[in-house]
Amino acid sequence: MNLFAYGTLMCEEIFQSVLEHRYLHIYVTLNGYRRSPVRGQVYPALLRDEAASVEGILYLDLDDQAWTRLDHFEGAMYQRENVEVETVTGDRLPATTYVIRPEHDELLDQGEWSFAEFLETGKSRFLPGDETGDQP
Repeated sequence: MNLFAYGTLMCEEIFQSVLEHRYLHIYVTLNGYRRSPVRGQVYPALLRDEAASVEGILYLDLDDQAWTRLDHFEGAMYQRENVEVETVTGDRLPATTYVIRPEHDELLDQGEWSFAEFLETGKSRFLPGDETGDQP
């Protein structure tokens, strides 16, 4: 299965620290969803919004061990959902991503989550050796 990453896992350094493995990846777009900041956190959540789209990374052909690690990393606030992403050439590929469970929608803030801002101010919270941040 392919993973569509739209938040912290777009950072290859964090992705590798979670999975302890490298996977081939490509840049893609997911239509019909939006990425929102989670109140008080440095990471986002994904939810359905037919008028929106989200750019992210598609990691290809993850094995079962990777999915077990990802489930643990994402935690109970998120659930897996099968989606279809679009490549820059217009091809459509199947993927699985993590969306926020509906019972946690009240934790979302307005606006758009910024990957660039995350890399500057939040990335270190997700890397080994930093005990200051909350991980999802």
